[in-house]
Amino acid sequence: MRIVGNRKERAISFSANAELLIEGAHFNDEIHRMPGGGITGFTKGVYHFKTHAEANRQQEKCIIAGMVEVARSRLK
Repeated sequence: MRIVGNRKERAISFSANAELLIEGAHFNDEIHRMPGGGITGFTKGVYHFKTHAEANRQQEKCIIAGMVEVARSRLK
C-alpha cells in the first residue's frame, strides 16, 4: 500500500464547531473555482438502481457528459 499526502483526522464531537463549518465552506468554494468545478453532468433527481454495476454505469455516463460540457465550453 502506498500513502500519498496526509490528512488530520477530526475528532467526532456532540457540539457544533464553527471553525469546521468555515473550513468546509472554504473547501467547497475552492472546488467550484477549479476549471469545470460547477459542472457535474448529473441531472437533478432521485435515482434508484437494482445493482451497483448499473449505478456505476450511470455515474460514468454523467462524468463523461460533464467532461464533454467542460471541453465544449473551452473551445468557444
